Amino acid sequence: MSTTISRRTMLRGFGAALALPWLEQMAPAASAAAATGKPPVRMAFLYVPNGVNVEQWRPQGEGSDWQLSPTLASLKDVKSEMTAFTGLTLRGAFALGDGGGDHARSVASFLTGSHPKKTDGADISNDVSVDQVAASRLGFATRFPSLELGCEPSAQAGKCDSGYSCVYTSNMAWRNSTSHVGKEINPQAAFDRLFGNENAKESAENRALRHKRKKSVLDFVMDDAKRLNQKLGQSDQRKLDEYLYAVREIERRVQQSIKLDGIEVDVPDYPRPKGAPADYGEHVRLMMDMMVLAFQTDMTRVSTFMFTNAGSNRTYNNIGVSDGHHSISHHGRNKEKLEKIAKIDAFHVEQYAYFVKELQKVREGDGTLLDNCMVMYGSGISDGDRHNHNDLPIIMAGRGGGAIKTDRHLKYEDNTPLTNLYVSMLDIAGAKTDRFGDSTGPLTNLG
Repeated sequence: MSTTISRRTMLRGFGAALALPWLEQMAPAASAAAATGKPPVRMAFLYVPNGVNVEQWRPQGEGSDWQLSPTLASLKDVKSEMTAFTGLTLRGAFALGDGGGDHARSVASFLTGSHPKKTDGADISNDVSVDQVAASRLGFATRFPSLELGCEPSAQAGKCDSGYSCVYTSNMAWRNSTSHVGKEINPQAAFDRLFGNENAKESAENRALRHKRKKSVLDFVMDDAKRLNQKLGQSDQRKLDEYLYAVREIERRVQQSIKLDGIEVDVPDYPRPKGAPADYGEHVRLMMDMMVLAFQTDMTRVSTFMFTNAGSNRTYNNIGVSDGHHSISHHGRNKEKLEKIAKIDAFHVEQYAYFVKELQKVREGDGTLLDNCMVMYGSGISDGDRHNHNDLPIIMAGRGGGAIKTDRHLKYEDNTPLTNLYVSMLDIAGAKTDRFGDSTGPLTNLG
């Protein structure tokens, strides 16, 4: 006979702990969901560097009468779940008398709305980021208050952009004005963090055993899984089976992506961090899969992801672009360079579309996991050649638990603060605030 189980139930084994997805037999969690009986709202912020090819990016039409642009074409299957924004501005990234350094400011202010202090020394000064505001207010209900991921390492110091520290160019999550939150770029390390238990020593020993004996993390929790399965109805049994399969599939891909026949694979055109897959697209998708699992199991409700660091000069030979991204972003209206930028933009959006579709596949309550998410994507620079921070390329997927009316292109008066969107997102997620950064209030017309 089926029985009610706690939302906080985990499958455990030596050094391993797997949180569970939303199941029909779960009692309401001790969270915002308890009062409404609805799943919690999650938020993710995805950042791309160097701006975009604006003409190829900008959607046509307005309101519900809109069409995807060439760059956004890969979102065709999830257009009904999308909101596109025009006119939003990041004033904190403006020079404001500080001269060069637009790339550093575009990241440092992207989630803070603050104007970072121009320094390449130890006297860093920025402000708390929107994700960390949400984490501080919602994180008590989850295993991880927030999850920071990316594909290029976070710097602790160094000189990177016209007198700005590398700390600014490589971190967009800030706990306070002087403390950034570094991101994890190694898929294996991210996987181990999500599925290790609270005992660091046991978790380390578990990793060593898995490596030595070629075992899966699931091998250590199967006894627990079998006992739980006996308590579940057929629908939940199917959900649990699908979830465990997804975990194992991601684990397998992590292992295969960084080694081929036991030999480390190098990237010929761009240096990759140790432990990262040779294929950049696979690296991105693996990290996105981690976010899906973390949201699906309510391990966290807040996540950030940086495709690359600010000013990245990564090449994209996989799509036929051998030039460095930052180099061609200074296009000077050169047609060939603009076409290459559009290719890179489209590639980034394709990875974002993958993430959105994976969230949509997960059933949750009466809808999907995507229904209960707000997944923002964009850059702190609009045109890489102009280094402008107004009319930013910003899109968002998800309905925020029903608070957002999707399938629309919302046009705002130029210089409308991007932080107004953050005020609205915090309110929707249950972390209400009247002001954030340079906001003038919540963003109108979302619902």
